[in-house]
Amino acid sequence: MKKTLLLLTLFVGLISTQAQTKEELQAQKSEKQAEANAAQAEANALQAKIDALPGWRKGAFGTIGGSLSNFNNWYSQDKPNNVSGNIGLTVNAYANLIEEKFFWRNSLTTNLNWVKLDDKDSSTDSDNFEPSTDVFSITSLYGRNITKTLAISGLAEYRTTLLDNFNDPGYLDVGIGATWTPIQNLIVVVHPLNYNFVFADNDAVFESSLGAKIVADYTRQIGAINFKTNLSTFQSYKSGDLSNLTWTNSFSYTLWKMIGVGFDFGLRSNKQEALNYALAQTPATATSFDDVDNKLQSYYTIGLSYKF
Repeated sequence: MKKTLLLLTLFVGLISTQAQTKEELQAQKSEKQAEANAAQAEANALQAKIDALPGWRKGAFGTIGGSLSNFNNWYSQDKPNNVSGNIGLTVNAYANLIEEKFFWRNSLTTNLNWVKLDDKDSSTDSDNFEPSTDVFSITSLYGRNITKTLAISGLAEYRTTLLDNFNDPGYLDVGIGATWTPIQNLIVVVHPLNYNFVFADNDAVFESSLGAKIVADYTRQIGAINFKTNLSTFQSYKSGDLSNLTWTNSFSYTLWKMIGVGFDFGLRSNKQEALNYALAQTPATATSFDDVDNKLQSYYTIGLSYKF
């Protein structure tokens, strides 16, 4: 009986010791977590001071998406023997020089996508990856500060495709006006004097003109999250048929080291491109701006992302 009581006492004491040890470890963890939070707050404050210093700010992030499949004798589908695939690539990069009296902001956005559907039972179809999404844009904005949030500025923006019909069409906007930066990372450009140069083989459809340029861009990194949204619109003074609008968005979340997930989507309205496409159909589905069906253009890409 005494041995039983002794063992029971030792067992209870051991449990109590372990319980106390667990409580002590939890208390130590809480102390260390509080210290880490305080250190992170100090680091964030220092980073904010660094970001406010004059000089260059550079960065880039991108998204890579892809899939590949191979079917043999899969009779439930129209093409039982085929190889299909999809590859997408998005890159967003910027290099900004911020000084006390002036700024020079440069950015590049590109979204490329290839698709493949090879019917192994047909000798006439293509077995290559064909371009589908093809977006390329580069901008350069220079401004002289009037106040902390307002500047006189000049903008050059070039947009085209890289994989198919390079510079056909290509758009070069050159103009002057004002740039407003109400908060950090948000840039709003309003240039009432802007010339939209359009380069294309079909001069009967694509035409350059004078108009107003408005651009809004918000690019930011919050911890493991990178995102960018850019709205670029041109309003022609000559005709609304020559106006255009493009809105692109990129988002990436880093999961491990430099690898994460990404999502990109874009919208575009361009009546000149719609008419050029309609005229190229057999038979043509439109003959002038008045009867063209200017549907809203769109794309999206989902896949792995890589932070450069």
